[in-house]
Amino acid sequence: MRSCLYFLLLLFLFAATPARALDVKPEGTIVVAMNADIRTTNPGVNRDSNTDSVMMHIVEGLVAYREDGTVAPLLAQSIDVSEDGRTYTFHVRDGVKFHNGAALTANDVVWSWRRYLDPKTLWTCLADFDGSRGLKIESIEATDARTVVFKLNRAAPLLLTQMAALHCGASGIIHRDSVNADGSWKTPIGTGPYMLDTWKRGEYIELSAFAGYASRGGPPDGYTGGKIAYAEKVRWLFIRDDAARRVALMKGQIDVLPNVQVSEFAQIKKLPNIVLKSALLLGVNALLIQTRDPLLADVKFRRALALAIDTNAIAEIASGGTGVASASFVPVPSPYYSAEQKKGYEFNLARAKRLLAESSYRGQRIKLTTNRRYPDMYDQSIMIQSMAREAGIHLELEVTEWATALERYQSGNYQLMSFAYSSRSDPYLSYEAMLGDKNKSRRKVWDDPHAIALLEASGATADRAERQVLFDKMHALMLEDVPLVVLYCPADVVAIKRDLDGFRPWGVGHERLWNVRRVDTSTVARWNFSGF
Repeated sequence: MRSCLYFLLLLFLFAATPARALDVKPEGTIVVAMNADIRTTNPGVNRDSNTDSVMMHIVEGLVAYREDGTVAPLLAQSIDVSEDGRTYTFHVRDGVKFHNGAALTANDVVWSWRRYLDPKTLWTCLADFDGSRGLKIESIEATDARTVVFKLNRAAPLLLTQMAALHCGASGIIHRDSVNADGSWKTPIGTGPYMLDTWKRGEYIELSAFAGYASRGGPPDGYTGGKIAYAEKVRWLFIRDDAARRVALMKGQIDVLPNVQVSEFAQIKKLPNIVLKSALLLGVNALLIQTRDPLLADVKFRRALALAIDTNAIAEIASGGTGVASASFVPVPSPYYSAEQKKGYEFNLARAKRLLAESSYRGQRIKLTTNRRYPDMYDQSIMIQSMAREAGIHLELEVTEWATALERYQSGNYQLMSFAYSSRSDPYLSYEAMLGDKNKSRRKVWDDPHAIALLEASGATADRAERQVLFDKMHALMLEDVPLVVLYCPADVVAIKRDLDGFRPWGVGHERLWNVRRVDTSTVARWNFSGF
Protein backbone atom coordinates (compact mmCIF):
# COMPACT_ATOMS: atom_id res chain seq x y z
CA MET A 1 0.00 0.00 0.00
CA ARG A 2 2.83 2.37 0.95
CA SER A 3 4.59 1.72 -2.37
CA CYS A 4 1.37 2.47 -4.30
CA LEU A 5 0.93 5.77 -2.48
CA TYR A 6 4.55 6.63 -3.15
CA PHE A 7 4.10 5.85 -6.86
CA LEU A 8 1.00 8.06 -7.07
CA LEU A 9 2.86 10.88 -5.35
CA LEU A 10 5.65 10.59 -7.89
CA LEU A 11 3.10 10.77 -10.71
CA PHE A 12 1.60 13.92 -9.22
CA LEU A 13 4.97 15.58 -8.85
CA PHE A 14 5.91 14.52 -12.36
CA ALA A 15 2.81 16.18 -13.82
CA ALA A 16 3.10 19.33 -11.74
CA THR A 17 6.80 20.06 -12.19
CA PRO A 18 8.08 22.30 -15.00
CA ALA A 19 10.14 20.58 -17.71
CA ARG A 20 13.38 22.32 -16.74
CA ALA A 21 13.16 20.99 -13.19
CA LEU A 22 12.68 17.44 -14.47
CA ASP A 23 15.83 17.72 -16.62
CA VAL A 24 14.22 15.69 -19.39
CA LYS A 25 16.43 14.80 -22.34
CA PRO A 26 14.27 14.77 -25.48
CA GLU A 27 14.71 11.68 -27.61
CA GLY A 28 13.63 10.45 -31.02
CA THR A 29 11.21 11.80 -33.62
CA ILE A 30 7.41 11.69 -33.75
CA VAL A 31 6.03 11.72 -37.29
CA VAL A 32 2.48 12.92 -37.98
CA ALA A 33 0.62 12.57 -41.28
CA MET A 34 -0.87 15.77 -42.66
CA ASN A 35 -3.05 16.00 -45.78
CA ALA A 36 -1.51 19.25 -47.07
CA ASP A 37 1.29 21.72 -46.46
CA ILE A 38 0.82 24.56 -44.00
CA ARG A 39 0.29 28.04 -45.43
CA THR A 40 2.67 30.13 -43.37
CA THR A 41 4.58 30.32 -40.09
CA ASN A 42 3.16 33.79 -39.38
CA PRO A 43 0.63 33.15 -36.55
CA GLY A 44 -2.94 34.13 -37.38
CA VAL A 45 -2.07 35.28 -40.91
CA ASN A 46 -3.14 33.33 -44.03
CA ARG A 47 -3.84 30.30 -41.86
CA ASP A 48 -5.81 27.08 -42.07
CA SER A 49 -6.39 24.12 -39.74
CA ASN A 50 -3.07 22.44 -40.61
CA THR A 51 -1.20 25.68 -40.00
CA ASP A 52 -2.89 26.10 -36.61
CA SER A 53 -1.93 22.56 -35.52
CA VAL A 54 1.77 23.22 -36.14
CA MET A 55 1.92 26.80 -34.88
CA MET A 56 0.37 25.95 -31.50
CA HIS A 57 3.57 24.01 -30.72
CA ILE A 58 5.71 27.07 -31.48
CA VAL A 59 3.85 30.09 -30.13
CA GLU A 60 1.88 30.75 -26.95
CA GLY A 61 -0.49 33.55 -25.99
CA LEU A 62 -1.32 35.26 -22.73
CA VAL A 63 -4.26 32.85 -22.41
CA ALA A 64 -5.19 29.50 -23.93
CA TYR A 65 -8.03 26.99 -24.16
CA ARG A 66 -8.44 24.39 -21.46
CA GLU A 67 -9.50 20.85 -22.33
CA ASP A 68 -13.22 21.78 -22.16
CA GLY A 69 -12.84 24.92 -24.29
CA THR A 70 -12.87 27.42 -21.44
CA VAL A 71 -9.95 29.84 -21.11
CA ALA A 72 -7.10 29.97 -18.60
CA PRO A 73 -3.82 31.92 -18.30
CA LEU A 74 -0.75 30.65 -20.18
CA LEU A 75 1.98 33.30 -20.51
CA ALA A 76 -0.02 35.41 -18.06
CA GLN A 77 0.50 34.48 -14.44
CA SER A 78 -2.79 36.11 -13.50
CA ILE A 79 -5.36 38.54 -14.91
CA ASP A 80 -7.27 41.39 -13.26
CA VAL A 81 -10.44 42.88 -14.73
CA SER A 82 -11.82 46.27 -13.71
CA GLU A 83 -15.35 46.58 -12.36
CA ASP A 84 -16.58 48.21 -15.57
CA GLY A 85 -15.02 45.41 -17.65
CA ARG A 86 -13.06 47.84 -19.82
CA THR A 87 -9.57 47.36 -18.35
CA TYR A 88 -7.70 44.05 -18.41
CA THR A 89 -4.40 43.86 -16.54
CA PHE A 90 -2.13 40.91 -17.40
CA HIS A 91 0.69 39.93 -15.06
CA VAL A 92 3.30 38.20 -17.23
CA ARG A 93 5.01 35.05 -15.94
CA ASP A 94 8.62 35.35 -14.86
CA GLY A 95 11.31 33.04 -16.25
CA VAL A 96 9.78 32.52 -19.72
CA LYS A 97 12.21 32.65 -22.64
CA PHE A 98 11.88 33.00 -26.38
CA HIS A 99 13.49 30.47 -28.69
CA ASN A 100 16.41 32.87 -29.24
CA GLY A 101 17.13 32.90 -25.49
CA ALA A 102 15.71 36.37 -24.79
CA ALA A 103 13.56 36.75 -21.67
CA LEU A 104 9.86 37.47 -22.15
CA THR A 105 8.86 40.91 -20.82
CA ALA A 106 5.75 43.07 -20.83
CA ASN A 107 7.26 45.11 -23.67
CA ASP A 108 7.27 42.01 -25.88
CA VAL A 109 3.56 41.57 -25.24
CA VAL A 110 2.91 45.21 -26.16
CA TRP A 111 5.01 44.94 -29.33
CA SER A 112 3.30 41.71 -30.44
CA TRP A 113 -0.19 43.04 -29.89
CA ARG A 114 0.49 46.41 -31.56
CA ARG A 115 1.81 44.48 -34.55
CA TYR A 116 -1.38 42.37 -34.68
CA LEU A 117 -3.48 45.54 -34.60
CA ASP A 118 -1.50 47.10 -37.45
CA PRO A 119 -3.59 46.55 -40.63
CA LYS A 120 -0.34 45.92 -42.56
CA THR A 121 0.09 42.64 -40.64
CA LEU A 122 -3.11 41.26 -42.25
CA TRP A 123 -4.05 39.50 -39.01
CA THR A 124 -7.12 37.30 -39.49
CA CYS A 125 -8.72 38.59 -36.28
CA LEU A 126 -8.11 42.32 -36.64
CA ALA A 127 -11.83 43.06 -37.04
CA ASP A 128 -12.53 41.45 -33.66
CA PHE A 129 -10.40 44.02 -31.86
CA ASP A 130 -10.22 47.22 -33.96
CA GLY A 131 -13.83 48.35 -33.54
CA SER A 132 -15.11 46.91 -36.84
CA ARG A 133 -17.40 44.55 -34.90
CA GLY A 134 -17.91 46.78 -31.89
CA LEU A 135 -15.02 45.86 -29.58
CA LYS A 136 -11.94 48.07 -29.85
CA ILE A 137 -8.66 47.85 -27.97
CA GLU A 138 -7.97 51.53 -27.40
CA SER A 139 -4.53 51.16 -25.84
CA ILE A 140 -1.94 48.60 -24.72
CA GLU A 141 0.70 49.76 -22.27
CA ALA A 142 3.42 48.13 -20.15
CA THR A 143 3.31 49.67 -16.68
CA ASP A 144 6.38 47.69 -15.57
CA ALA A 145 8.50 44.78 -16.78
CA ARG A 146 5.82 42.20 -15.88
CA THR A 147 2.53 44.08 -16.27
CA VAL A 148 0.50 44.92 -19.39
CA VAL A 149 -2.74 46.92 -19.36
CA PHE A 150 -5.34 46.66 -22.14
CA LYS A 151 -7.91 49.49 -22.31
CA LEU A 152 -11.14 48.75 -24.18
CA ASN A 153 -13.92 50.94 -25.57
CA ARG A 154 -16.53 48.81 -23.83
CA ALA A 155 -16.92 45.85 -21.51
CA ALA A 156 -15.88 42.63 -23.24
CA PRO A 157 -16.71 39.48 -21.24
CA LEU A 158 -15.49 37.28 -24.12
CA LEU A 159 -12.18 39.09 -24.64
CA LEU A 160 -10.07 36.20 -23.33
CA THR A 161 -11.98 33.67 -25.43
CA GLN A 162 -11.36 35.77 -28.53
CA MET A 163 -7.67 36.18 -27.66
CA ALA A 164 -7.24 32.40 -27.37
CA ALA A 165 -8.95 31.63 -30.70
CA LEU A 166 -6.88 29.31 -32.88
CA HIS A 167 -7.69 31.11 -36.12
CA CYS A 168 -6.11 34.15 -34.44
CA GLY A 169 -2.90 32.18 -33.93
CA ALA A 170 -3.96 32.24 -30.26
CA SER A 171 -2.63 35.82 -30.33
CA GLY A 172 0.79 34.25 -29.86
CA ILE A 173 3.48 36.46 -28.35
CA ILE A 174 6.57 36.52 -30.56
CA HIS A 175 9.99 38.16 -30.33
CA ARG A 176 10.50 41.23 -32.51
CA ASP A 177 13.33 39.44 -34.34
CA SER A 178 10.59 37.33 -35.95
CA VAL A 179 10.26 40.11 -38.53
CA ASN A 180 12.73 41.86 -40.80
CA ALA A 181 13.74 45.51 -40.45
CA ASP A 182 10.99 46.53 -42.88
CA GLY A 183 8.37 44.65 -40.85
CA SER A 184 8.05 41.75 -43.29
CA TRP A 185 7.77 38.25 -41.87
CA LYS A 186 10.96 36.24 -41.29
CA THR A 187 10.54 33.31 -38.88
CA PRO A 188 8.51 32.49 -35.74
CA ILE A 189 10.45 33.08 -32.52
CA GLY A 190 7.97 32.05 -29.88
CA THR A 191 7.95 30.60 -26.37
CA GLY A 192 6.43 27.17 -27.05
CA PRO A 193 7.88 23.74 -26.19
CA TYR A 194 9.02 23.30 -29.81
CA MET A 195 10.74 25.67 -32.25
CA LEU A 196 10.91 25.71 -36.02
CA ASP A 197 13.73 23.60 -37.42
CA THR A 198 13.14 22.81 -41.11
CA TRP A 199 10.27 23.57 -43.48
CA LYS A 200 10.68 21.81 -46.82
CA ARG A 201 7.67 23.13 -48.65
CA GLY A 202 5.39 20.48 -50.08
CA GLU A 203 7.19 17.68 -48.19
CA TYR A 204 7.36 18.22 -44.42
CA ILE A 205 7.83 20.65 -41.57
CA GLU A 206 9.99 19.66 -38.61
CA LEU A 207 10.24 21.21 -35.14
CA SER A 208 12.93 20.74 -32.48
CA ALA A 209 12.48 20.60 -28.72
CA PHE A 210 13.23 23.94 -27.05
CA ALA A 211 15.73 23.27 -24.26
CA GLY A 212 14.88 26.54 -22.52
CA TYR A 213 11.14 25.97 -22.38
CA ALA A 214 9.48 27.05 -19.13
CA SER A 215 6.40 24.95 -18.55
CA ARG A 216 3.50 26.49 -16.67
CA GLY A 217 3.38 23.29 -14.63
CA GLY A 218 0.46 21.31 -13.32
CA PRO A 219 -1.39 18.61 -15.22
CA PRO A 220 -1.87 18.96 -18.99
CA ASP A 221 -5.00 20.96 -19.79
CA GLY A 222 -5.78 21.78 -23.41
CA TYR A 223 -3.24 24.28 -24.68
CA THR A 224 -2.29 25.38 -21.17
CA GLY A 225 -1.11 23.45 -18.11
CA GLY A 226 2.09 21.40 -17.94
CA LYS A 227 3.98 20.79 -21.18
CA ILE A 228 7.10 18.66 -21.64
CA ALA A 229 8.90 18.13 -24.94
CA TYR A 230 9.79 14.45 -24.71
CA ALA A 231 10.53 14.04 -28.44
CA GLU A 232 13.68 15.66 -29.80
CA LYS A 233 11.91 16.27 -33.12
CA VAL A 234 8.30 16.47 -34.28
CA ARG A 235 7.70 16.15 -38.01
CA TRP A 236 4.49 16.67 -39.98
CA LEU A 237 4.77 14.71 -43.22
CA PHE A 238 2.56 16.01 -46.02
CA ILE A 239 0.68 13.11 -47.70
CA ARG A 240 -2.32 14.22 -49.72
CA ASP A 241 -3.83 10.83 -50.59
CA ASP A 242 -5.95 9.02 -47.97
CA ALA A 243 -4.81 5.58 -49.08
CA ALA A 244 -1.16 6.65 -49.05
CA ARG A 245 -1.52 7.88 -45.47
CA ARG A 246 -2.98 4.52 -44.41
CA VAL A 247 -0.13 2.68 -46.11
CA ALA A 248 2.39 4.92 -44.36
CA LEU A 249 0.75 4.06 -41.04
CA MET A 250 0.82 0.31 -41.74
CA LYS A 251 4.48 0.45 -42.80
CA GLY A 252 5.47 2.36 -39.67
CA GLN A 253 6.50 5.47 -41.60
CA ILE A 254 4.25 7.67 -39.46
CA ASP A 255 3.35 7.53 -35.77
CA VAL A 256 0.12 9.56 -35.76
CA LEU A 257 -2.72 9.60 -38.30
CA PRO A 258 -5.30 12.30 -37.47
CA ASN A 259 -8.86 12.51 -38.81
CA VAL A 260 -9.42 8.80 -39.31
CA GLN A 261 -12.56 8.14 -41.38
CA VAL A 262 -15.24 5.62 -40.38
CA SER A 263 -14.47 3.52 -43.47
CA GLU A 264 -10.92 3.05 -42.13
CA PHE A 265 -11.84 1.89 -38.61
CA ALA A 266 -12.12 -1.84 -39.31
CA GLN A 267 -8.86 -2.07 -41.24
CA ILE A 268 -6.87 -0.02 -38.74
CA LYS A 269 -8.24 -1.96 -35.76
CA LYS A 270 -6.65 -5.11 -37.22
CA LEU A 271 -3.16 -3.61 -37.05
CA PRO A 272 -1.46 -5.06 -33.95
CA ASN A 273 0.81 -2.08 -33.29
CA ILE A 274 -1.83 0.64 -33.83
CA VAL A 275 -4.56 1.93 -31.52
CA LEU A 276 -7.50 4.22 -32.23
CA LYS A 277 -8.30 6.98 -29.75
CA SER A 278 -11.22 9.38 -29.86
CA ALA A 279 -12.68 12.41 -28.09
CA LEU A 280 -15.91 14.31 -28.69
CA LEU A 281 -15.41 17.55 -30.60
CA LEU A 282 -16.74 20.98 -29.71
CA GLY A 283 -18.72 21.02 -32.95
CA VAL A 284 -21.94 19.56 -34.37
CA ASN A 285 -23.23 17.86 -37.53
CA ALA A 286 -26.54 19.21 -38.74
CA LEU A 287 -29.17 19.42 -41.45
CA LEU A 288 -29.55 23.06 -42.51
CA ILE A 289 -32.97 24.34 -43.61
CA GLN A 290 -33.44 27.43 -45.76
CA THR A 291 -36.44 28.94 -43.97
CA ARG A 292 -36.85 31.61 -46.66
CA ASP A 293 -37.65 28.96 -49.24
CA PRO A 294 -41.44 29.14 -49.89
CA LEU A 295 -41.92 25.45 -49.19
CA LEU A 296 -39.64 25.23 -46.16
CA ALA A 297 -41.05 28.39 -44.55
CA ASP A 298 -43.86 26.23 -43.13
CA VAL A 299 -42.81 25.41 -39.56
CA LYS A 300 -45.13 22.39 -39.45
CA PHE A 301 -43.21 20.87 -42.34
CA ARG A 302 -39.88 21.56 -40.60
CA ARG A 303 -41.11 19.92 -37.40
CA ALA A 304 -42.38 16.93 -39.34
CA LEU A 305 -38.97 16.55 -40.96
CA ALA A 306 -37.24 16.77 -37.58
CA LEU A 307 -39.50 14.08 -36.09
CA ALA A 308 -38.83 11.77 -39.05
CA ILE A 309 -35.06 11.71 -38.43
CA ASP A 310 -33.62 9.05 -36.12
CA THR A 311 -30.54 10.90 -34.88
CA ASN A 312 -29.36 7.95 -32.77
CA ALA A 313 -29.09 5.80 -35.89
CA ILE A 314 -27.36 8.59 -37.82
CA ALA A 315 -24.85 9.20 -35.04
CA GLU A 316 -24.07 5.50 -34.79
CA ILE A 317 -23.53 4.95 -38.51
CA ALA A 318 -22.11 8.27 -39.72
CA SER A 319 -19.59 8.48 -36.86
CA GLY A 320 -18.91 4.76 -36.52
CA GLY A 321 -20.19 4.83 -32.95
CA THR A 322 -17.77 7.55 -31.83
CA GLY A 323 -20.25 10.45 -31.88
CA VAL A 324 -23.21 11.17 -29.60
CA ALA A 325 -26.72 11.99 -30.83
CA SER A 326 -27.73 15.47 -29.73
CA ALA A 327 -30.27 18.10 -30.77
CA SER A 328 -28.33 20.96 -29.19
CA PHE A 329 -26.09 23.50 -30.86
CA VAL A 330 -24.10 23.51 -27.62
CA PRO A 331 -21.60 20.66 -28.12
CA VAL A 332 -21.78 17.74 -25.70
CA PRO A 333 -18.27 18.32 -24.18
CA SER A 334 -19.11 21.96 -23.38
CA PRO A 335 -19.61 22.85 -19.70
CA TYR A 336 -22.81 24.56 -20.88
CA TYR A 337 -24.34 21.29 -22.10
CA SER A 338 -27.04 21.15 -19.42
CA ALA A 339 -30.09 18.98 -18.81
CA GLU A 340 -32.09 21.46 -20.90
CA GLN A 341 -29.64 21.06 -23.76
CA LYS A 342 -30.27 17.31 -23.76
CA LYS A 343 -33.89 17.84 -24.79
CA GLY A 344 -34.63 17.31 -28.48
CA TYR A 345 -36.97 15.84 -31.07
CA GLU A 346 -38.02 12.29 -30.25
CA PHE A 347 -38.07 10.13 -33.37
CA ASN A 348 -41.79 9.61 -34.03
CA LEU A 349 -42.80 8.58 -37.55
CA ALA A 350 -46.55 8.56 -36.85
CA ARG A 351 -46.49 12.08 -35.45
CA ALA A 352 -44.28 13.24 -38.31
CA LYS A 353 -46.89 11.99 -40.82
CA ARG A 354 -49.71 13.77 -38.96
CA LEU A 355 -47.83 17.07 -38.93
CA LEU A 356 -46.93 16.64 -42.58
CA ALA A 357 -50.62 16.23 -43.44
CA GLU A 358 -51.38 19.49 -41.61
CA SER A 359 -48.62 21.34 -43.46
CA SER A 360 -48.61 22.89 -46.93
CA TYR A 361 -46.40 20.08 -48.28
CA ARG A 362 -47.97 18.11 -51.13
CA GLY A 363 -45.24 15.75 -52.21
CA GLN A 364 -42.93 18.24 -53.92
CA ARG A 365 -39.30 17.20 -54.43
CA ILE A 366 -36.85 19.03 -52.19
CA LYS A 367 -33.14 19.20 -52.93
CA LEU A 368 -30.72 18.12 -50.23
CA THR A 369 -27.24 19.47 -51.04
CA THR A 370 -24.32 17.30 -49.95
CA ASN A 371 -20.73 16.45 -50.87
CA ARG A 372 -18.41 13.44 -50.95
CA ARG A 373 -15.30 15.15 -49.66
CA TYR A 374 -16.50 14.69 -46.08
CA PRO A 375 -17.89 11.14 -45.70
CA ASP A 376 -19.85 12.00 -42.57
CA MET A 377 -21.81 14.71 -44.39
CA TYR A 378 -22.53 12.40 -47.32
CA ASP A 379 -23.48 9.41 -45.15
CA GLN A 380 -25.87 11.44 -43.00
CA SER A 381 -27.55 12.85 -46.12
CA ILE A 382 -28.19 9.32 -47.46
CA MET A 383 -29.82 8.32 -44.17
CA ILE A 384 -31.86 11.53 -43.94
CA GLN A 385 -33.18 10.93 -47.46
CA SER A 386 -34.24 7.40 -46.54
CA MET A 387 -35.86 8.40 -43.24
CA ALA A 388 -37.72 11.32 -44.82
CA ARG A 389 -39.09 8.98 -47.49
CA GLU A 390 -40.67 6.83 -44.76
CA ALA A 391 -42.60 9.89 -43.59
CA GLY A 392 -43.70 10.79 -47.12
CA ILE A 393 -41.12 13.53 -47.78
CA HIS A 394 -39.33 13.29 -51.11
CA LEU A 395 -35.74 14.46 -50.98
CA GLU A 396 -33.44 14.56 -53.99
CA LEU A 397 -29.71 14.46 -53.29
CA GLU A 398 -27.67 17.16 -54.99
CA VAL A 399 -24.04 16.01 -54.74
CA THR A 400 -21.59 18.86 -55.39
CA GLU A 401 -17.89 19.54 -55.02
CA TRP A 402 -16.99 20.86 -51.58
CA ALA A 403 -16.08 24.28 -52.97
CA THR A 404 -19.54 24.52 -54.54
CA ALA A 405 -21.26 23.34 -51.37
CA LEU A 406 -19.34 25.92 -49.33
CA GLU A 407 -20.32 28.69 -51.76
CA ARG A 408 -23.96 27.58 -51.52
CA TYR A 409 -23.70 27.67 -47.73
CA GLN A 410 -22.14 31.15 -47.72
CA SER A 411 -24.80 32.51 -50.08
CA GLY A 412 -27.75 30.64 -48.55
CA ASN A 413 -28.47 29.15 -51.98
CA TYR A 414 -29.94 25.79 -50.97
CA GLN A 415 -33.13 24.20 -49.70
CA LEU A 416 -31.63 21.60 -47.36
CA MET A 417 -27.93 21.06 -46.77
CA SER A 418 -25.95 18.36 -45.01
CA PHE A 419 -23.31 20.22 -43.02
CA ALA A 420 -20.89 20.13 -40.09
CA TYR A 421 -19.80 23.04 -37.91
CA SER A 422 -16.19 22.98 -36.76
CA SER A 423 -15.15 23.18 -33.11
CA ARG A 424 -15.74 26.43 -31.27
CA SER A 425 -14.70 27.00 -27.70
CA ASP A 426 -17.77 28.87 -26.44
CA PRO A 427 -21.50 28.42 -27.17
CA TYR A 428 -21.71 32.11 -28.08
CA LEU A 429 -19.27 31.49 -30.92
CA SER A 430 -21.16 28.34 -31.92
CA TYR A 431 -24.51 30.11 -32.15
CA GLU A 432 -22.96 33.16 -33.80
CA ALA A 433 -21.85 30.94 -36.68
CA MET A 434 -25.46 30.23 -37.68
CA LEU A 435 -27.66 32.84 -35.93
CA GLY A 436 -28.10 36.40 -37.19
CA ASP A 437 -29.74 38.73 -39.69
CA LYS A 438 -29.93 36.98 -43.07
CA ASN A 439 -30.21 40.34 -44.81
CA LYS A 440 -26.72 41.21 -43.58
CA SER A 441 -25.15 37.76 -43.79
CA ARG A 442 -26.63 35.15 -46.12
CA ARG A 443 -24.73 32.30 -44.45
CA LYS A 444 -26.89 32.68 -41.35
CA VAL A 445 -29.36 29.84 -40.93
CA TRP A 446 -31.55 31.25 -38.16
CA ASP A 447 -32.75 34.86 -38.00
CA ASP A 448 -35.33 34.95 -35.22
CA PRO A 449 -35.12 38.40 -33.53
CA HIS A 450 -35.72 36.98 -30.04
CA ALA A 451 -32.93 34.45 -30.50
CA ILE A 452 -30.58 37.17 -31.79
CA ALA A 453 -31.31 39.25 -28.68
CA LEU A 454 -30.54 36.25 -26.46
CA LEU A 455 -27.27 35.72 -28.33
CA GLU A 456 -26.25 39.34 -27.82
CA ALA A 457 -27.07 39.07 -24.12
CA SER A 458 -24.96 35.91 -23.77
CA GLY A 459 -21.98 37.78 -25.20
CA ALA A 460 -22.44 40.72 -22.87
CA THR A 461 -22.01 38.87 -19.58
CA ALA A 462 -19.35 36.69 -18.02
CA ASP A 463 -21.68 35.32 -15.34
CA ARG A 464 -21.81 31.55 -15.82
CA ALA A 465 -25.32 31.10 -14.42
CA GLU A 466 -26.77 33.96 -16.48
CA ARG A 467 -25.21 32.61 -19.66
CA GLN A 468 -26.54 29.11 -18.96
CA VAL A 469 -30.10 30.46 -18.71
CA LEU A 470 -29.67 32.34 -21.99
CA PHE A 471 -28.27 29.33 -23.83
CA ASP A 472 -31.06 27.13 -22.49
CA LYS A 473 -33.67 29.62 -23.73
CA MET A 474 -32.01 29.72 -27.14
CA HIS A 475 -32.09 25.94 -27.33
CA ALA A 476 -35.79 25.75 -26.47
CA LEU A 477 -36.57 28.43 -29.04
CA MET A 478 -34.51 26.63 -31.70
CA LEU A 479 -36.40 23.37 -31.09
CA GLU A 480 -39.66 25.24 -31.57
CA ASP A 481 -38.61 27.14 -34.70
CA VAL A 482 -36.58 24.33 -36.37
CA PRO A 483 -34.22 26.45 -38.54
CA LEU A 484 -31.98 23.38 -38.68
CA VAL A 485 -31.84 19.91 -37.17
CA VAL A 486 -28.76 19.18 -35.10
CA LEU A 487 -27.94 15.50 -35.59
CA TYR A 488 -25.00 14.62 -33.38
CA CYS A 489 -21.76 15.71 -31.78
CA PRO A 490 -18.90 14.11 -33.76
CA ALA A 491 -15.58 12.84 -32.45
CA ASP A 492 -11.95 13.43 -33.26
CA VAL A 493 -10.56 9.98 -34.09
CA VAL A 494 -6.81 9.48 -34.30
CA ALA A 495 -4.73 6.38 -35.03
CA ILE A 496 -1.41 6.22 -33.17
CA LYS A 497 1.34 3.71 -32.64
CA ARG A 498 0.80 1.68 -29.52
CA ASP A 499 4.21 2.64 -28.13
CA LEU A 500 3.33 6.34 -27.95
CA ASP A 501 2.25 7.27 -24.45
CA GLY A 502 0.54 10.52 -23.51
CA PHE A 503 -1.24 11.36 -26.77
CA ARG A 504 -4.79 12.60 -26.21
CA PRO A 505 -7.30 13.72 -28.86
CA TRP A 506 -9.61 16.48 -27.65
CA GLY A 507 -12.57 18.69 -28.44
CA VAL A 508 -10.63 21.28 -30.44
CA GLY A 509 -9.52 18.60 -32.90
CA HIS A 510 -5.82 19.46 -33.19
CA GLU A 511 -2.99 17.12 -32.26
CA ARG A 512 -0.71 18.07 -29.36
CA LEU A 513 2.71 16.41 -29.39
CA TRP A 514 4.11 17.69 -26.13
CA ASN A 515 3.83 15.26 -23.19
CA VAL A 516 4.02 12.43 -25.76
CA ARG A 517 6.87 9.93 -25.61
CA ARG A 518 7.79 6.51 -26.89
CA VAL A 519 7.70 3.76 -24.27
CA ASP A 520 8.16 0.02 -24.05
CA THR A 521 4.95 -1.63 -25.33
CA SER A 522 4.98 -4.14 -22.49
CA THR A 523 4.62 -1.18 -20.12
CA VAL A 524 1.90 0.38 -22.25
CA ALA A 525 -0.11 -2.84 -22.16
CA ARG A 526 -0.60 -2.44 -18.42
CA TRP A 527 -2.41 0.88 -18.92
CA ASN A 528 -5.90 1.51 -20.27
CA PHE A 529 -4.75 2.89 -23.58
CA SER A 530 -7.57 2.39 -26.07
CA GLY A 531 -10.08 5.15 -25.31
CA PHE A 532 -12.09 3.95 -28.32
